[in-house]
This record gives sequence, structure tokens and C-alpha cells, in this order.
Amino acid sequence: MTTRHNRLRTQLSFALYGAANRMVRMHRPLLEPLGLTFPQYLVILELLDGAPVPVGELGNRLGMDTGTITPLVKRIELAGFVTRTRDANDERRVMVDLTAAGRALESDVRSVPDKIKSSCGLTEDDVADLHVTLDMLGHPATE
Repeated sequence: MTTRHNRLRTQLSFALYGAANRMVRMHRPLLEPLGLTFPQYLVILELLDGAPVPVGELGNRLGMDTGTITPLVKRIELAGFVTRTRDANDERRVMVDLTAAGRALESDVRSVPDKIKSSCGLTEDDVADLHVTLDMLGHPATE
């Protein structure tokens, strides 16, 4: 007879939830010395790949709605890592850019993924395969 506990352990959602939580916990000791939370790290990483960027576009890239990305960016601004300014061509848009302090985080921020991969014991192929699978789960073809 299958117990309720065993049924829970076979659920894909349970495995994904546990893995996501573990990933965030694994990042914490790498990010705390930088003064970043996991969501803030994601913002900085995205901005390192191209800034300035409108708040709305940044949210879209990160899969965050305006109600999530705006307060997050404000907290990073208070920490001194980003600036928010009105777009000179469209006053409705708020542009987010890295400050010198934000750019100074680049080498530390970019080293995090390799440290996480190493901690998990994953090869490049493992990471690539997992990424494809997770992308398929996050963006099903029937949407």
C-alpha cells in the first residue's frame, strides 16, 4: 500500500519545489558577503548583460511582474548598486542602470554559477540537459 508520504515524494512539483529551495539556500552564503539576496543577484546578473534597461523590460526578462520588480529595484538602489532615472525620450519609462558599485560586483556575481554547479556535482552537459527540461516545464508549447 502506498502511503501519503510516498505519493508526495513521487510528485514532480514536490521535487521542483525542493530543488528550487535548495538552489536559493546554496546561493545564500555566496551572495550575503556581496550584500545581495537571490532575487537581487538575478537583477544584477541581468543588468551586467545589458544596461540601462526599462524596469518593465527587466521584469519581463526575469519573469517578474511590475509589483515584484519595482520594489526589488528600489531596494537595490538603496544599497547603491543601481540607479533609476526617467527615460529622456519617454518620461513614462524608468530606466535601471548599474552604478560603479554594481559593476564592481561583476567578477563575484559571474563566478556564482560555476560554484553552484560544482557544489551540485553537475557537468556542463548535465546543466545543459537540465536547463532544456526546466525551460520546457516553464514554457510549455501549449501556452
